[in-house]
Amino acid sequence: MMSPLHEFGIPSDVLLWEAFFLTILSFVVGILGGFVGLALGSIRLPFLLLLGLPSGMAAGTNIIISAASAGTSSIRHFRDGRVDRRLILYMGGPSVLGGFFGGFYSNQAPDGLLLFLVGVLLAWQGVEFTIRSINQKHQVEDNPESSSSAVATWFRQHRKIVEASTGLGIGILGGAVGLILGGTRLPILIRLLQVDPRIAAGSSSFIGFMLGVMGFTGHVWRGNVDYPLVVLMGTTAMAGGYFGAKYTGEVSRSRLVLTMGIVLTIMGTAMVWRAFNS
Repeated sequence: MMSPLHEFGIPSDVLLWEAFFLTILSFVVGILGGFVGLALGSIRLPFLLLLGLPSGMAAGTNIIISAASAGTSSIRHFRDGRVDRRLILYMGGPSVLGGFFGGFYSNQAPDGLLLFLVGVLLAWQGVEFTIRSINQKHQVEDNPESSSSAVATWFRQHRKIVEASTGLGIGILGGAVGLILGGTRLPILIRLLQVDPRIAAGSSSFIGFMLGVMGFTGHVWRGNVDYPLVVLMGTTAMAGGYFGAKYTGEVSRSRLVLTMGIVLTIMGTAMVWRAFNS
């Protein structure tokens, strides 16, 4: 179990026990993601980093797994009419460009900076999950009217600029750190741009898929991908996502989201601490 995979003819320096652990982890994360409708690359990525993969390699490997998961759900969203073509154009287009350049130039960013950014994003998504769980528990749904009217009006008047700028920023950051950032994109769509939550979920999933593919392309160009891990983790992530979606109704959604929120917040804080002490 302590032998690297390349001793078995597999082109990877990952140890056998690490590959086994990451494969099981990806399946479990896939199930959780199927329950809540997110790729949850933010849970896989810290383990890749903590097991010693270089930040660029971890990012390139993780982002295509997230893209595969998002792509699977995007097909259903598209068929059911929950993908807004205008959002795909104005937010998705800049995200695609940003994802490629973020992945391509990720090697030029200091590892400590990437760890810090990953930590901040994990903590952000953890807090977001916690808030979402509390809202679900009290039967409070994301509501466009929850935003102040003045702020909402300003964003409506400048929505193309907001969509393009946030799409580009999220694309660059996601491509660099190896996340498709659905947990960051959704609050912007729902709370700031006042998009219907169902349309927001479908459009965000489609944009995340495109961002992930182009971010992966940028990492491939730099050689930042562990292909055996992509096959192992990607296959089990999609299988787990299928089972998670199938049994969604049998699990307490609010409790599950709350648990993931707490875990992500703790992991994000730990990653920020590691960034300052690396």
